[in-house]
Amino acid sequence: MPKPTKTHLQRVLERRSRFFPIPFSDPHESGLPRIPEWKSRGYLPHLDDPRLIQSLTFRLGDSLPAHLLRCMAETDGECQRRRMAEEGMDRCHGACWLGRPDVARWMEDALLRFDGERYRLLAWCVMPNHVHVLIQPLDVSLGVIVGSWKGWVSHRANRLLGRRGRFWREDYWDRFIRDACHLGAVIRYIERNPVKAGLVADGDPRSWPWSSARWRG
Repeated sequence: MPKPTKTHLQRVLERRSRFFPIPFSDPHESGLPRIPEWKSRGYLPHLDDPRLIQSLTFRLGDSLPAHLLRCMAETDGECQRRRMAEEGMDRCHGACWLGRPDVARWMEDALLRFDGERYRLLAWCVMPNHVHVLIQPLDVSLGVIVGSWKGWVSHRANRLLGRRGRFWREDYWDRFIRDACHLGAVIRYIERNPVKAGLVADGDPRSWPWSSARWRG
């Protein structure tokens, strides 16, 4: 697939060089009170703090098979359950609508649409049945941000596919970035996910067309 034109990511590229412009600083050193807010809608708990860089993952409704969901429900520990989910999603279960270039492009466009307004977009990867995003919110809650992405894409995708009903799985996973080392590790994980899942034949994450990796050197 040809490399996208500059205009497709113009807002991102003009503000940042290779998506590493934001200095990682301790919120305690900024002079601002650090008051993180935990939220939950009955699914997963979320730490909503606009000063935190957040790694987010959300998935299609059929991305994990029933037998794996049962195993996850019987497993103790959120970290272990999340690891099982990540491995399961990388096996590309379900209809994998995000594997369609038109739907993947809509998903990427949705991520880019409010960069610099609602959040700073640092890295992303659109996989066939799930999405990884690394952002720093700008006084907008994670729920509003993720909800706008999901709603915008599901409306168009359902219309294209001639279907009704749930497109996405409810809720999302989030993990705040602890320090600069953690930041680098998360970006590498996000951008190498297609390689890990065996979707890139040459082993180069920049070959995946729906990821921030293709804009790195």
